[in-house]
Amino acid sequence: MITIEDETLLRRAIGIAAHAVTLGDAPYGSLLTGPDGAILAEAHNTVRRDNDIAAHPELKLARWAARELAPAAAARTTMYTSCQPCTMCAGGIVRSGIGRVVYALSTEQLVELNPQSGDWPTVPQDGPVLFEEARAPIDAYYRPT
Repeated sequence: MITIEDETLLRRAIGIAAHAVTLGDAPYGSLLTGPDGAILAEAHNTVRRDNDIAAHPELKLARWAARELAPAAAARTTMYTSCQPCTMCAGGIVRSGIGRVVYALSTEQLVELNPQSGDWPTVPQDGPVLFEEARAPIDAYYRPT
């Protein structure tokens, strides 16, 4: 359920996205709050500036949370973001332990506004192959003798 407080924090994420545009960066902004609603960290997209395909604000905040917060604390945070996280960012958010995400624009809405946003090719993948060989480092790491 979205609250008035959620809407206020989403507006701040949208404001971060708008500010990013004035800096020449892509129009995406995010922030992370603690359980009391206090802002812990903010970020905007710097993919072009940093020449880093992973410089999405959601992934930056997920990495920050994983690095700076204990798992129990991360689980009580909420990320507010101007657009629905992409699959790369969603994976990082899950791994970081962040407890909740609230977004303004859905991926579908973003693609309607900017069709190029959904123009990603699929990459062929083949596998699994060489199970016994591939399992050796996994076993060595997770089941030391």
